[in-house]
Amino acid sequence: MIHIAPTRDIATCRQLRRTVFIEEQGVSEADEVDDKDDEAIHLLATVNGVPTGSARLLLSGDTGKIGRVCVLASARGTGLGAALMQAAIAELRRQPGITRARLGAQTHALGFYERLGFLAVGPVYDDAGIPHRDMVLVL
Repeated sequence: MIHIAPTRDIATCRQLRRTVFIEEQGVSEADEVDDKDDEAIHLLATVNGVPTGSARLLLSGDTGKIGRVCVLASARGTGLGAALMQAAIAELRRQPGITRARLGAQTHALGFYERLGFLAVGPVYDDAGIPHRDMVLVL
């Protein structure tokens, strides 16, 4: 059973991010860890009670930035990533004054985000050694 909800368990979210970004993708700890966790809304996805994915939402003006989206390798391809993104979008829609979502997508995942309604904007850029492109969704 999948459960996705806001959480204050930042340590579990950080461990999931460490597994996916630092250990699997080779992102440096300096690039992954920042000082924004305390101001963010964190979503935690569990499968049968086991933490399996997370996302972080940062609010600024009329925009909610969805970031640090990760799903453990064992759950990829199951629809959990899409469910996590849909939960993030729904959470942003609940926030007063937020009218659009933004994210920096790894270029290999552009199609995934496009299927969720996001549109790519601007050029490809490097983030932590991985090509990314900004994407937006009007809420």
